[in-house]
Amino acid sequence: MRAVVQRVERARITVAGEPVGEMGAGLLALVGVARSDGPEAAATLGRKLVHLRILPDAEERMNASLLETGGTLGVVSQFTLLGDARRGRRPSWTEAAAPDHAEPLVEAVCAAARTFGVTVISGRFGAHMAVELVNTGPVTILLDTERRF
Repeated sequence: MRAVVQRVERARITVAGEPVGEMGAGLLALVGVARSDGPEAAATLGRKLVHLRILPDAEERMNASLLETGGTLGVVSQFTLLGDARRGRRPSWTEAAAPDHAEPLVEAVCAAARTFGVTVISGRFGAHMAVELVNTGPVTILLDTERRF
């Protein structure tokens, strides 16, 4: 699984102009699922997201996690993170999981985070979403459960 994680002041997810999720300070993760991913990758990513120490502590240093700050985690599925644009001008999506495989794994990431007591909001899987966010810092981190980067 891959994730683009942004530290946010606030974020909002809408579908067809209707809000489906809103949050204050925390982390917003755009999550892509590969065909080879399974429940273990989802649990690993959920655990990593809640423990990731990129939020400001009392001295404004990037040293705190969602667990320490009480921040919210936003999760938005994004198959395009598995796009391979190394050849040609149009990305290949062959590594991205099919929706019936990906949707339960995105939900499993959310469930794993919730087991730690973190508030989680999410988009609507498979929908055309608008994601508005205020990235604070700015801070953006790339995660990959296969540790490719």
